[in-house]
Amino acid sequence: MNWNEALVDSGIWLVQAYVVTLAVSAATIWALARFTVWGRQFWNLASGYFSPRHSWRPLLTLLLILFLTLCGVRLEVLFSAWYNTMYTALQALDAPGFWMAMVLFAILASVHVLRSLLDFYIQQAFVIRWRVWLNEKLLKQWLDKQAYYRSQHLAKGIDNPDQRIQQDVAVFAEMSMTLSMGVINALVSTFAFTIILWNLSGPLALGSVEIPRGMVFLVFVYVIVATVFAIKIGRPLILLNFLNERFNADYRYALVRLREYSESIAFYAGEKVEGALLRGRFAHVIDNAWAIVYRSLKFLGFNFSVTQAAVVFPFIIQAQRFFSQQITLGDLMQTSQAFGRLQDNLSFFRNAYDNFATYRATLDRLTGFTKAVADAAALPTPDVQTAPGRLALEGLSVSTPSGIPLLKDVGLEVRPGHALLIRGPSGSGKTTLLRAIAGLWPYCTGTIVRPEDDVLFLSQKPYLPLGSLRDALLYPKQSLPGDTATVDHDRRVELTLDQVQLGHLASRLDEVADWSRILSLGEQQRLAFGRLLLARPDVAFLDEATSAMDEGLEDAMYRLVREHLPDTILLSVGHRSTLLRHHTRQLVLKGDQTGAWETLATA
Repeated sequence: MNWNEALVDSGIWLVQAYVVTLAVSAATIWALARFTVWGRQFWNLASGYFSPRHSWRPLLTLLLILFLTLCGVRLEVLFSAWYNTMYTALQALDAPGFWMAMVLFAILASVHVLRSLLDFYIQQAFVIRWRVWLNEKLLKQWLDKQAYYRSQHLAKGIDNPDQRIQQDVAVFAEMSMTLSMGVINALVSTFAFTIILWNLSGPLALGSVEIPRGMVFLVFVYVIVATVFAIKIGRPLILLNFLNERFNADYRYALVRLREYSESIAFYAGEKVEGALLRGRFAHVIDNAWAIVYRSLKFLGFNFSVTQAAVVFPFIIQAQRFFSQQITLGDLMQTSQAFGRLQDNLSFFRNAYDNFATYRATLDRLTGFTKAVADAAALPTPDVQTAPGRLALEGLSVSTPSGIPLLKDVGLEVRPGHALLIRGPSGSGKTTLLRAIAGLWPYCTGTIVRPEDDVLFLSQKPYLPLGSLRDALLYPKQSLPGDTATVDHDRRVELTLDQVQLGHLASRLDEVADWSRILSLGEQQRLAFGRLLLARPDVAFLDEATSAMDEGLEDAMYRLVREHLPDTILLSVGHRSTLLRHHTRQLVLKGDQTGAWETLATA
């Protein structure tokens, strides 16, 4: 073999293969994105990342990865030729030729190692950057327009959105790269090794019929038939893999809820009920796992049998030509190597079918997530008009998601410094009205006038974010209006803790812990009042925000708010008559779509 000519041919081959592969890949992507469900799902998820408007870097990196993949194919062809050279030298007892083959092997192996390492790094870097972009895209969709909340109102919600953002994004990016480069490698290698096998193959006699280059046709027929049967055996794995992700996520979510509500469950002594629920969900996981095992046994058993049977084919077919000295030992070994490589390439889809099944399940889950987010964004939104320092309702009607009216033509205006108490029997729509005013309830008509940003909501069970006590006190902002220095900031925060009777926690302000578990519900509600005092909003919504306090603490918290925030508009939902003294007006909902106004004499 003339290796100088081989290197020149390799350069020409790489350029030609690169251009052809690039054109075929582009045409294939276009066809898949236009005419197949898989392609459309992929394109909807990833097209923005590959758009030049976003950046040229992903496209250029992808072209480099494609080039390195084709270099890998060419190196495999050169290794195939090297096997022929080495075994021919051994058969001829050509010592100089053998040692020259060893030198060539050292060169090829070094290039192969460097190419593999570079290819690995670039592919992993590409996948990581792609994952970062896709995570940001889905996270933004999930947070924008409060889709994380509004999706609860969909007829068919999203199961385990946390898993779809965290796990499915990683699987999608990794498997998109692995499978796409695997397909390209298999197709280009098939072309290259078909040429090698064509040149080495002789006629194949089947009875009285002689087939020229019969080995080439034999391997194609063999693999096509095997692939058809493999797809039929492996098809159920698509659904099984989808269910595997779903059942595992459901089980994990149930475990998280057990930890989140551990105290309530312990008070109820609900271990048996929770245990039955957890074991039931885990049983779904295990049943599906066994189904995957049994189906995989059939699938892998068929694949292993097909692969092992293919090992001896080239030796059996070429043995007669070798013993009659029509071909050398090197030709025989190269035939075996080329046949095996061609069989592997043609069997790529068969061997990777379970990976494609997992990938299809991931595509379905991510597509379902984006569809649900889009559906949540398409839900009707209240007509909210922004006006600093003003809160008013003009002909507001509120209904349930099924269309049952709760309130009809509510009109009111609460001026700065005034407070409105909303009361009524359970189910009359008190909290729903509060949600509508806050712009969170989609099933309402009329006009809501309120400030755009200077609004704070205090719920019955306050939300305490992960982090330090200071983070929880300042949530959702991490700075205070009017701060001039760190000392001033710390003094205001500590003073506020003292005012809400949590001064004993001042030394733990920067301690990172799960404060929702450390503080009692009453302490959490007082912390929320401290948050209100520090944020100084134009409007504050209080939904039974003192339910865990005694009447004395409740009175103290409301007096603090009125003293330090005299211009803040308060809207409270509550049942206690003790709240009346802290409000200038009350709206009593009767549960029949009507309400009654009453002006109160405040203390």
